[in-house]
Amino acid sequence: MIWACGSPRSTLACVLPSALAGLGLGLSLIVAIGAQNLFVLRQGIRRQHVTAVVVVCTLSDALLIALGVSGIGAAVQALPGLIEVVRWAGALFLAGYALVAARRALRGSAAGLTGDGPASDVSRRASVILTCLALTWLNPHVYLDTVFLLGAVANTHGSTRWAFAAGAVTASVAWFCTLSFGARHLGRRLATPRAWRVLDGAIAVVMLALAVSLVLPH
Repeated sequence: MIWACGSPRSTLACVLPSALAGLGLGLSLIVAIGAQNLFVLRQGIRRQHVTAVVVVCTLSDALLIALGVSGIGAAVQALPGLIEVVRWAGALFLAGYALVAARRALRGSAAGLTGDGPASDVSRRASVILTCLALTWLNPHVYLDTVFLLGAVANTHGSTRWAFAAGAVTASVAWFCTLSFGARHLGRRLATPRAWRVLDGAIAVVMLALAVSLVLPH
């Protein structure tokens, strides 16, 4: 347990370095251009189901971090075929998402200029959540970085490994809240169809590049 550091007075001094280490490593892994972050950014700019997206992303990260710290990552490493399945499924999904974004960029869509507002229908929210889940759980890098790497580093902290995990989860919450809710301020600059077509074109390129990178020999 993280409290096995001696007297209660020394507990904070014991767990704080591990928590800060988890916070730093968590931020270094999550703050990068990727499929999940691009999706969160786009939803934030549109002001569409932002809270649901943040909840899905942070809960997914928390679960993956907990799996890594609990030692599940070592067990999963014994099943290399599982990562292969996720790799190809993720590549196919990213390629499909890239095609959808490219279609939006070519045709344009007035629906992308504003969020759906408070009257958003349930089916649209479900679609956003499922897309967010797919971009998170069908990305093999999330297992390599979050479960294996972060889990391995956390376990070097011994009895304070769960403080390390708490720091990493805090990084995830802070990043997704900042990215999604902060993206709202970009809405005014992207209030034209041309701006949205450029954004969707960039998303299509990045998604396709990520899909290709997943299937290339490693």
